[in-house]
Amino acid sequence: MASLTALIALSIDAMLPALGPIGADLHVIRQNSVQLVITVLFAGMMIGYLIYGQMADAWGRKPSLTFGIVLYIIGSLISWQAWSLTVLLIGRFVQGLGVAGPRIVTLAIIRDKYKGREMAKIMSLVMGVFIFVPIVAPLLGQVIMAVSHWRTIFLFYIAAAIGGQSWAHFRLEETLAPEMKRPFSIEKLISGFKEAATTRVTLGYSITSGVVFGALISYLNSIQQILQEIYHTGDLFALYFGMLAAAIGASFFLNSTLVQRFGMRKLTARALISITAISLLFLPLALSLTPVPLPLFLLYGACCFFCLGLTFGNMGAMAMEPMGHIAGTASAFVSFLSTAVAIVLGGIIGQLYNGTIIPLCAGYLVLSVIAYGVMVWTEKEIPS
Repeated sequence: MASLTALIALSIDAMLPALGPIGADLHVIRQNSVQLVITVLFAGMMIGYLIYGQMADAWGRKPSLTFGIVLYIIGSLISWQAWSLTVLLIGRFVQGLGVAGPRIVTLAIIRDKYKGREMAKIMSLVMGVFIFVPIVAPLLGQVIMAVSHWRTIFLFYIAAAIGGQSWAHFRLEETLAPEMKRPFSIEKLISGFKEAATTRVTLGYSITSGVVFGALISYLNSIQQILQEIYHTGDLFALYFGMLAAAIGASFFLNSTLVQRFGMRKLTARALISITAISLLFLPLALSLTPVPLPLFLLYGACCFFCLGLTFGNMGAMAMEPMGHIAGTASAFVSFLSTAVAIVLGGIIGQLYNGTIIPLCAGYLVLSVIAYGVMVWTEKEIPS
């Protein structure tokens, strides 16, 4: 599950060092527009969630996974041959459409086999292994560009997808029992989405997850410009990015233990409050110092990311908790809604980049407050 899910992170983070060269080679006038290389991938994933939820419940988990991998390879080939930013964005969209398959299938498989705190524990462990990829992916992208061209990164994506699919073919069991299959139909998709949308816990934690995910997307959109343009990190970009990614990975592993002791809701609430407090302390420094010293910025980012890591697995598990009977469709709803919210919020913050870290820091403060507010609304219906 971790290796399949890691394909998503690889598709994002190995591209980050290439954003500058992509903008130059494809003659992009407005540099912030290159952020769309990241955002469009998420947009493709969001649409893919509508397909794979039904597909996973109708065809089974493994066939749905194979279909997604094939689409991902096609998108990688389009991106490899792109001669303009528009064509590259089309390829990235198809990539996202394909990689949504592993995202939905792995979530559905975990829900097939676990629930409640056990599900949160497994998801945290999967995400803990998965987060190793963002630590090394930017360095991998830099190495590829050092010996070849940024387009070669897409050939590496194809090799990784083939490797993951081969492993899944031989090692992954089908977890959907034949009697649990649901026919593929628009009516059932609508009814499943309606049930998920009218279940307060599922709706509330899907939105909360999207708001928090938006903070991560805003970071991914702007971190290359922040580290390269403001701090002039050069070849050390991958090192600093990996340090911040390691903070999330550490919290994923720790969450699998803490969630057993404190519970998903209390741990998530405290993490959101912590991000708010940290941002309230840091934002005045960002406003008064131009720029904030790099070590201080990295410390702020690491603290926020550690707290974010304590929320992702828990919010997904809480959103899916009442949806065991329609796990595939429900996971599609959760992923679709959270990604839609994240793309909008993260995209806005990313496009506000103005050569300072203020939009990012202010965005973290606002989004953590909103996420906590939605969580409070969600919890009104849950018995103490």
